[in-house]
Amino acid sequence: MLTGTQPPLQRDASQPLAGQLAERYAQRIRERLLLPGARLPSVRDCARQHGVSPHTVVAAYDQLQAAGLLEARRQRGFFVRETRPAATRTPQPLAAAPRQAPVDATALIRGMFEADAARSPGLGTLPADWLDPVLLQSALRRLNQAESQALQVSYGDPSGDERLRAALSQRLADLGIHAGPAQILTTHGATHALDLLIRTQLQPGDAVLVDDPGWAIIFARLTQAGIRLLPVPRGPHGPDLATLAALAKEHAPRLYLTVPVLHNPTGHSLDLATAHKLLRLADEHDFTIVEDDSYGFLAAEHVPRLAALDGLRRVVYVSGFSKVLTPAWRVGYLAAAPEKLAALTDVKLLDGLTSSPVMERAVALCLEQGRLRRHAQRLRERLAQARQRVAALATKHGFTWAAPPDGLFGWLDVGVDTERIAQPLLDAGWLTAPGALFSATRRPGSLMRINMATSLDPAFWRLLRACADDIRGRTTPP
Repeated sequence: MLTGTQPPLQRDASQPLAGQLAERYAQRIRERLLLPGARLPSVRDCARQHGVSPHTVVAAYDQLQAAGLLEARRQRGFFVRETRPAATRTPQPLAAAPRQAPVDATALIRGMFEADAARSPGLGTLPADWLDPVLLQSALRRLNQAESQALQVSYGDPSGDERLRAALSQRLADLGIHAGPAQILTTHGATHALDLLIRTQLQPGDAVLVDDPGWAIIFARLTQAGIRLLPVPRGPHGPDLATLAALAKEHAPRLYLTVPVLHNPTGHSLDLATAHKLLRLADEHDFTIVEDDSYGFLAAEHVPRLAALDGLRRVVYVSGFSKVLTPAWRVGYLAAAPEKLAALTDVKLLDGLTSSPVMERAVALCLEQGRLRRHAQRLRERLAQARQRVAALATKHGFTWAAPPDGLFGWLDVGVDTERIAQPLLDAGWLTAPGALFSATRRPGSLMRINMATSLDPAFWRLLRACADDIRGRTTPP
């Protein structure tokens, strides 16, 4: 265990806090000051010792596990791993490792990649059989030979394919957001757009407001960049504005990263009154709002967008196509005020030169021809039917929602700690997404994210009820 004689972690250093903490433990393990089998402090104890967030500790421990220095033992904690020189090991047949319920953002994503979508109520995307491969193949075929060859032998425009940006400008206008092609930058998916914003707008030690619950990937990325997270409770109508105002006054945040429409994980959307008050707070406390509209195609067109109300003055709008087209194409974009785009474009160039001109032109065709709009409408109708079925199954088995579900996700209350229930469900073949994964402080609780498209099997709900009853029976005094 690290002792109080250690110097404090440096918040203004170029290396993120999680990396500094991981390196301290790694050094002591290499020097044999922490021997194999030694137990490290719990996440919360370690956070208290070093004055950092629990999420920073999770990120540090994750780095140590990736380096082969730690192992996580279920319901026991983190332990120094026994290591031996490779030459002394006797080769053994490879055996499949037992699956473990997700304990952080990385584990959740790995589980989603490995999982069978039909048995993954915790999946973060639509299952493959809901998408339209014919639409994609048709778009690629419609590129004429000369056009296709020209796109394939060039890097393309650093800002993104010109036709795609023109089509995106029209898409945004349909949402009430007025942004010309010159105000749009294409990216390798919405996550890449968010990463560009983190790298251009923030420095280690800066404070950022985030939704709580919110998307674990964003928490992990910000923490790795050395950013201080300011969790804002998220309710059915949007963020808790009183809490947000108090945090903004005390910490002077640079950004607020939020999903106003079909929020992940709750499915809630921001109402108009809350949106207006939020924009006033951004003006009062001088912070930028990053509006992640990744699920926008699954929402009704009348739902208000912050960027439409603000005119891209304090709001940067981010979206993409992986949720409705295919994750494989990795086409996303952002729209922002002109003065912000130069730095964002420079970082995109340094990061990977340009994005794929062929994929971007194919998406432009999907937009221009109206086929993507029709596909999105079919998805919305199918999701509405799925939500009705899932809601009926939840009610039948005695579960309640934190608020009426909408879009792809619902925020389900199962009545017991969802981290405890995740492993027995996984042992039976069902991947779930416990609520603690969506908490900036990894706060345990009885909520879990439910994917409406992958939670239609009554067998899952019967097992969920049985597991919840079993855990409740073991924790209820006789």
